[in-house]
This record gives sequence, C-alpha cells and structure tokens, in this order.
Amino acid sequence: QPLQPSLFWYYLLELSFYWSLVFTLPFDVKRKDFKEQIVHHAATIFLISFSYCANYIRIGTLVMVIHDASDCFLEPTKIFNYMKWKKTCDSLFMIFSAVFLVSRLVIFPYTVLYNTYYYSMEIFQPFFGYYFMNALLIILQLLHVFWSCLIIHMVYKFILQGTMEKDMRSDTEESDKDEEREKIREKEKNGITYFSNITSNNYIRRNGSEPLNNRTHLTNGHVKER
Repeated sequence: QPLQPSLFWYYLLELSFYWSLVFTLPFDVKRKDFKEQIVHHAATIFLISFSYCANYIRIGTLVMVIHDASDCFLEPTKIFNYMKWKKTCDSLFMIFSAVFLVSRLVIFPYTVLYNTYYYSMEIFQPFFGYYFMNALLIILQLLHVFWSCLIIHMVYKFILQGTMEKDMRSDTEESDKDEEREKIREKEKNGITYFSNITSNNYIRRNGSEPLNNRTHLTNGHVKER
C-alpha cells in the first residue's frame, strides 16, 4: 500500500488533532462521558499510529473518514447552539444524528469490522496486529453504541418537545453551574437590597421623618422640606 503525500498529511492532521484533545481535556468542561472520552482518544491515537506503522493505510483512512463524516456537522451545531440560533441548531442536530447513526452503527461495523475480523482471516493467519487492531476497533464500536443511545434519547425528546434540549452529556456542565450560581447570587443580592430598603423606610416612618429622597438640598448645605 503506497503512502501518498495527501494521505501522509491526513494522518498527521488527524493524529495531531486527537493529541490536542488529550492535552486540553484537563482544562475542558467535565461532562458525564469524561472517562469515555479518554478511552476514545487513547484508542484512536493507538489505531492511527499502529495503522500507519503497520502500513494499514486503506483501513486506517476508511476509519478516519467514517468518524469525520459526522463530526463536520457536530461542530457547527455547537456553534449555532452557543449563538442561540435554535432553528439552525435543531436542523443541523437532526442531520448530525442521522449521519452519526448511519456511519457508526451501519457503515462502520459492516464495512470495517467485517473486513478486519472475518475477511482478513481468509488471507492471513491470526497474528498480534490482528488481535490488537480488532480489540481497539471493538472498543470504538462499543463507544459508538453508548453515544448513539444518548443521541437517540435526545432525538426522542426533540420529537416530543419540538426543540433540542441541552446535551445529555452535560447535565452537570460547569458552565451551567456557573450561570446558576450567578443567578442565585443576583437573587440573594436583590433580596438583601429589598429587605434593607423596607427596614430603612419603616425606621424613618417610625421616627416621624420622611426619606432623604423626598427632601431638597440647598446650596448652603441646609435641607428644605417639600
């Protein structure tokens, strides 16, 4: 399998991208699938590196293209979600869900796993690379099933409610927590201000005088009653 320059740069780009995800994980928002993300990134890096070193270029590029097919819809969906463009976000989410489910649950097992697990045995005898690569591919497939269940649940909610709810992985997202804390602080601050205004007004009335804002200040420093 000759390595073309375009495939070399494709491998280099994919490998650097997943390494960057690993390096930024400690600083990223901690979601419910944080451990699954670590397993996915590790398996992907091992697969890219091993397929390149063992010259499994065809199967390696096929796996990367299948994964990139849905990711190109996922990132714009996130962007429009942050921009509060709900209709555009919902439309892209439905397209992403369809591409993800078809590519990860249909094309990947019937095109990739079948060839690496069954068809390769008609040509070669089992060896280390056969077990190692298929083990990592099966791990990816299990992760596909896990994320597909979350996506199907979100699609089901979307059909019932007519709008996409927040990410099922992000029920405890740190950004949401920060917003909730800020709202609680604002409510507490408003409550304290309101309480202090009520007590001060009551105190003024009990002493038979008017609030200061009902008085007019003169230039000489004296106060004239309205």
